Amino acid sequence: MNDLSNQFQYQQASTSQGLGQGVLAQASASREMEEVKGAIFLAKQFPRNTFQSEQRIIDNCKRPALANVAMYQYPRGGTKVTGPSIRLAEVLAQNWGNLSFGIKELEQREGESVAMAYAWDLETNVRQEKVFTVKHSFKAKGHLKKLEDPRDIYERVASDGSRRLRACILGIIPGDIVDKAIEECERTLAGQNSKPLKERIASALGAFKEQHRVTQPMIEERFGYNAEAFTERDYLDLIKIFNSLRDGMSKVEDWFDKSASKKESSGLAEAFTETKKDEVPKPETNVEEAITDDNEISFEQ
Repeated sequence: MNDLSNQFQYQQASTSQGLGQGVLAQASASREMEEVKGAIFLAKQFPRNTFQSEQRIIDNCKRPALANVAMYQYPRGGTKVTGPSIRLAEVLAQNWGNLSFGIKELEQREGESVAMAYAWDLETNVRQEKVFTVKHSFKAKGHLKKLEDPRDIYERVASDGSRRLRACILGIIPGDIVDKAIEECERTLAGQNSKPLKERIASALGAFKEQHRVTQPMIEERFGYNAEAFTERDYLDLIKIFNSLRDGMSKVEDWFDKSASKKESSGLAEAFTETKKDEVPKPETNVEEAITDDNEISFEQ
C-alpha cells in the first residue's frame, strides 16, 4: 500500500515538474516572439535611408584601421583568392541598418557543438542562415587535441562561425554596395582618400572654437541640426565661413548667434577628441599648418 502511495506521489511530482518546464519553455518562446515582432515593427516604422546607409559605409571605409583588415587573401590552386573579411562584413551590417545578425549555439553534445550563423533583413524579411557542427578538438603537430575548457570551446565555435556569418551578411547586403566598400578600402590603403567626414567636421569645430571663439552649439544653431548630421556640403560651407572670418570679410555676428552658445550641443567634437586622441591631433595645435598655399583653409590634419 505504501509502495503504491509513494509511486502515485512520484508520478504527481514528475507531472508537475514537466508542466513547470513546459510553461517556462512556452514563456521563453513567447518572449522571443514578441521581441521579433517589436524589431520588425520598428524596422517598418523607421525604414533605412539607402543613400545615408551607403554614405556611412563609404565613410567608414576611409578609416585606415578598417581598411587594413577589410580584405582576406589566401593561395588556392596556384592563384590568390581574395574577398571582404568578417570585419568589413560587420561594418556593412552595422551601417546598412535594420539588420539582425549573429551566431547562436543551438546544442552542445559530447565532443561537438551545433551552431547557427544568420543575417536577417527586418525590412524585407530576407534571411540567410547556416547551421554547422563544430568539433571540440583541433589538430596540433599531427595530433588531435581535445578541447575541454568552456572558454576554448566558445572561442572555437565563434571562430568557425565568423566565416559563416560573413557569408550570411554578404548574402543580404546588395553586391554593388559591397563592391563600392572594397574599392573605397583599396583607395584608403593607397593613400588616395581624405579622412572620414566625422574627423574633418570635428577638426573644423575645434578650429572655429580656437580661432574665432565660435562654439559647436552656435554652429548647430546656424545650420539648424546637430553636427552629427552634417554632410559634405555642410563641411564645405564651414570652410567658406571660416575663410570669410579669417580674411576679415565678415564678422562672427554676421553668421552666428552668440546666445546659442549656452544651448546643449551634440558633443561631436568633445566625444571625437576623447575616442580618437591617440589617432587624430587636436585641431588647435596645428591650425596654422591647416592654411594652404591658396589661402584657403583645410581642416584636415
